[in-house]
Amino acid sequence: MAWNTWSSNGRCDDERTSSPGSVMPLLGAHQSIAGGLHLAFDRINQVGGEALQIFTANQRQWRAPQLGAEDIRLFTEKWRQSGGMPVAAHASYLINLAASEQEKAVKSVAAFVEELQRCLRLGIAFVVIHPGSHGGAGIEAGLDEVARNLDLALERSGALDSNLKILLETTAGQGTSLGSRFEELGWLLGQSRYPEHIGVCVDTCHIFAAGYDLGSAAGYGQTFTQLEQHIGCDRVHFFHLNDSKKGCGSRVDRHEHIGAGQIGLEGFRCLLTDPRFCNHPMTLETDKGDDLAEDVENLQRLRSLVT
Repeated sequence: MAWNTWSSNGRCDDERTSSPGSVMPLLGAHQSIAGGLHLAFDRINQVGGEALQIFTANQRQWRAPQLGAEDIRLFTEKWRQSGGMPVAAHASYLINLAASEQEKAVKSVAAFVEELQRCLRLGIAFVVIHPGSHGGAGIEAGLDEVARNLDLALERSGALDSNLKILLETTAGQGTSLGSRFEELGWLLGQSRYPEHIGVCVDTCHIFAAGYDLGSAAGYGQTFTQLEQHIGCDRVHFFHLNDSKKGCGSRVDRHEHIGAGQIGLEGFRCLLTDPRFCNHPMTLETDKGDDLAEDVENLQRLRSLVT
């Protein structure tokens, strides 16, 4: 599955402008798959989104039902009708690739292999996953486990013959979770035997809570200078756009609506007008009701920042 205006290497191949001299990323939201995977496209179209994130199965269960041929047909047809927008799948929160306990590690790798295989069947090129939690074993031991299990999952899933990318999500640093420091993610990127299949998803709430200031133009500049140094902006392929209920460095992951939290609007304005990320897919992960009105409001607020 491909889309017209976005390039997976981060280039702005066909600038989409909202006003003279401005460029716009592809803004969207995470949507429910209730009633069928394909219905997520109806929901993202309802709110005027241009990028989509979904769970491909119930994220509270280890095992998912097999995808049927009709599930895949409906999904791919709706995707085509929706213009081939970029789609990411978020892996289950149950998966912990950093687990030191053998049983949990084996279970996590198996579940992640199934996730990758579902995405391959659906044509989804991006799979977002939290690096995991070392559970007290220590950062170095946890990172070693993640690096090993990422490669193992890629090998067992059959993804090495595809364009699929696993995107390690930045985290807030709660408890013993890994991935809150750019250095940790950079190390993981450097360890993989399959670097072309590994990238990063930046969550604005998470990096802010982890101590990277996004609340001002100066703070934004310093944050992405550090990201460039330790990860490389070219390894970032997807963004989660969430304001933060808690302050910078709180290490508490609590999403807030755009402009209503501690980041404020300036950080989002800087991101949306950063030419390095023009036409990158960026999705909301904020609370909403059944009518999706909050998604509409948040997307309108984001777009107003570059008009």
